[in-house]
Amino acid sequence: MTKKKVKQPLTVEQKIRRREFLSFGIFGTLSAAAYGGWKWLYHSPEEQAGVTAGARAPLRRALNKTELFFRRLTFNENHLVKTYPVEMAAKTVRHNSDIGSEGDVDIDQWRLRIVRKDKSVLNITYKEILALPKTELVFDFKCVEGWDQIQHWGGVLFKDLLTHFGLLKEVEMDYVGMMTPDEQYYVGLDMPSAIHPQTILAYEMNGKPLPAQHGKPLRLIIPVKYGIKNLKRIGTIIFSDQRPPDYWAEQGYDYYSGL
Repeated sequence: MTKKKVKQPLTVEQKIRRREFLSFGIFGTLSAAAYGGWKWLYHSPEEQAGVTAGARAPLRRALNKTELFFRRLTFNENHLVKTYPVEMAAKTVRHNSDIGSEGDVDIDQWRLRIVRKDKSVLNITYKEILALPKTELVFDFKCVEGWDQIQHWGGVLFKDLLTHFGLLKEVEMDYVGMMTPDEQYYVGLDMPSAIHPQTILAYEMNGKPLPAQHGKPLRLIIPVKYGIKNLKRIGTIIFSDQRPPDYWAEQGYDYYSGL
């Protein structure tokens, strides 16, 4: 009879080598897949320029699907962002950019121009805005660059302004567009975020009227969005069922830019 060869158990050293081989093999396979995916994305065509631009077409499709996910499944207009005691607010508020809000403005001449659904125009003075109930907000302002800062703002709830001036038909539309008086900077917002109970049109910072570099006389503070959506020096507000133009979305950024 032929004796069966007994398989010897692996030594500790052999087991270590085997695991190293498997680990390097898996790492190499994943690295190759990641490189292949990056190469495919890098060479894929750019999206067709429109309200958004500057991103590769597959990436834009992914961003749009992500927006739908957050809008339908995770965004809750009754969910409030965390607020802080006013003592925690920064005394020196960080300033990033002056696009569309360079220089000063004459408050007596300034008007908030609102284009209604029927295209008629409503012009609101600074004094009329000050006469509305005031809301103060101290929250953690977040920038897409990675920094954040607790800031103190005061103004009128955007929802209150729309209600006061009889713009309820406009609230039924899907989007809000805002732009600076010179139309150099503009944002597009989904309506649920725009009428979130903490979205305000701010005319005060740290209890004082807005300085020019922070959007005098009126700016948007929308805590559920990154800083790029918080438009300084609002000149015009429009409403639409289609996405309004958005400055940074045209540069390839996410249109939704939600937190």
